[in-house]
Amino acid sequence: MANQKQRKGFDRAGAPAADARAGSSAAGTPAPRAKGSAARAKSPAKASGQTRTVAMVVAAIVVAVVAIGGFILLSNGSKAPSTAVVQTSYGTYTNITADKLASELKAHDFTLLNVKTPYIGEIDGTDLYIPYADLTARASELPANKSARLVVYCRSGNESAIAVQTLLQMGYTNIQNLDGGMNAWAASGRSIVQKNRS
Repeated sequence: MANQKQRKGFDRAGAPAADARAGSSAAGTPAPRAKGSAARAKSPAKASGQTRTVAMVVAAIVVAVVAIGGFILLSNGSKAPSTAVVQTSYGTYTNITADKLASELKAHDFTLLNVKTPYIGEIDGTDLYIPYADLTARASELPANKSARLVVYCRSGNESAIAVQTLLQMGYTNIQNLDGGMNAWAASGRSIVQKNRS
């Protein structure tokens, strides 16, 4: 009898043998899996899958935000203001876009002044070419009326911004600056003409 119990997985006292407790039960059903390192071995895989899912959701949100932001910028781009007032220590002037200048050239009730040094061309309809560094020396060529409207430009807007400061110091009060200069004018699909200027 003792031998039969030992053969069936029991020790002499009738308790399950150590190898039976570690393997399968006396009824022959598999014993539950051990908890611990084997269970923990699967959690990195679950965590990795969850991390991938979260990353995909975050990426989808970022793409959606960028797409919406781009749409808003594009739709507002066509509604960009055509003028912007700039405050300086010498007074204020207004930056205008190429489109605004083109529409105002139809009436042309102002003096269009090219201040680019050296001369590289001009917007058709330009009234005066005076390099920005020569404005004070050639003041007699400018309108005598200090409230007369002047529209100033250069190639990119850097030299005209300096010219505007000089004109403000000279007492002119109604000045507009072509934002982006001839570069912006050409980028808007309009041409630059060449004249014999010095």
